[in-house]
Amino acid sequence: MGEATRDLPDSRRTELRANAIGFVFQFHHLIQAFTALENVLMPLMVRQGRPTEEQRSFALGLLKQVGLAGKEDRKPDQLSGGQQQRVAVARALINKPALLLADEPTGNLDSKSAAEVFALFREFNKQFGCAVLLVTHDQRLSEQCDRIITLADGYLESDRNICSHSINSS
Repeated sequence: MGEATRDLPDSRRTELRANAIGFVFQFHHLIQAFTALENVLMPLMVRQGRPTEEQRSFALGLLKQVGLAGKEDRKPDQLSGGQQQRVAVARALINKPALLLADEPTGNLDSKSAAEVFALFREFNKQFGCAVLLVTHDQRLSEQCDRIITLADGYLESDRNICSHSINSS
């Protein structure tokens, strides 16, 4: 990466959003006509057409990691709100993004599912070097983060770096 996005043409910024950034919105925004698996694979299908078997297998693994093994053929209206949100999390991770932007990604999940999703974010951070920027009102979740930036009324209230390890860049 290392590019200033403000200097990039619109086409390059669009490509960057599609390939290097994963988004988890507060509301899942799944396509109702597609199955859970197809929704997860959607970013790949938009970019390249038919996904490879390896990508399909990876998507199934993501669904399993978010607790939805066996539900890959269900359409969104056959899933609970929390299950739909977990499909959205898997969809955001399908491209193995360099950056994951997550807006209240666990707001609609029970505490066990929220912990599992957060653990998945941590795993992607370790395994693929995926940076995670998480917006949450959940204090328990934020206390598990390496850095906590608190905003109040649009102003920076505090910035605490909790991370005790250093990052080696070789």
